[in-house]
Amino acid sequence: MSRQINQPSNQIKLTNVSLVCLKKGKKRFEIACYKNKVLEWRSGIESDLDNVLQIPNVFLNVSKGQTAPKEDIEKAFGKGKSTDDIILEILKKGELQVGEKERAAQLERVHNEVISIVANKLVDPRTKRVYTSSMIEKALDMLSSQAHSTDKGAADKGAADKTAADKDAAGRAEGTPAAGDDVETQPRTKGPSWTGVVTTKSAKSQALEAMKALIANQPIPVARARMRLRVSCPTNILKQAIKFHGGKGASKEEEGEHKAPGSVKDKILGYMEQIENQDVVASEWEVVGFVEPGAFKALSDFIANETRGQGRVEVLDEAVTHED
Repeated sequence: MSRQINQPSNQIKLTNVSLVCLKKGKKRFEIACYKNKVLEWRSGIESDLDNVLQIPNVFLNVSKGQTAPKEDIEKAFGKGKSTDDIILEILKKGELQVGEKERAAQLERVHNEVISIVANKLVDPRTKRVYTSSMIEKALDMLSSQAHSTDKGAADKGAADKTAADKDAAGRAEGTPAAGDDVETQPRTKGPSWTGVVTTKSAKSQALEAMKALIANQPIPVARARMRLRVSCPTNILKQAIKFHGGKGASKEEEGEHKAPGSVKDKILGYMEQIENQDVVASEWEVVGFVEPGAFKALSDFIANETRGQGRVEVLDEAVTHED
């Protein structure tokens, strides 16, 4: 029976280390990285591997300084791959190992950032005022509780269905009716859901998911805060009629009726929920107003296409809110 003897030269002393681990080919492979650098690399902030890795090696056990044998690496990752390629795969797909306290602190940081982003982007649609961070947090907690309850209910239902199926099979063998033949199943709710913050996604992407879930489910009345824009356009284009592009099968009568549904100016003002001011300076018309975020792209595309690049849209404020 052979055993490995760890000589002092085999021991690698690592400080301030984070491990990224990937199980592949029945083996667990590890790389030693600097704390925080892994997340920066995954989010695109850091691109230099030398700043991410403490040691450019693949290990079976970092704490023991046990590097992965070549045969184990080839068996798991295939022959012909360089060490850098294997490290990149582990870095991309592996699980970041951190301590319990650090994980809790990191989760809290991401959680607070998500709440802050959402609170600054959503408003009460009736008053256009922002909600406090605590109210947004409570609303998301409600959605998270509902999602977990739905998951638990689905799991319980699955177990109950299996039990019922077993009974039905036995009942059919005896010629009795199936237990679930006349039972209506309750439809599951559809739409974006929220299950809580995780540390494996950026705060920005999770905030977007949270906003979609809040808007779809409305645990409290919410809407995206309006954008404040400045639109500029030459005056000679404003009175031009908008051409109607009839869809497939549109009759000539329909096309004639919709040939001039309005001017370019009418269409631009139609996108705006509220106009702050408008003015004409020399040969340039300018209007400042508020639009829903969902209308921004359509307005920008319209300006670009209809004015052939002569008009422009400028974002003055991405999220206009009113605070008490």
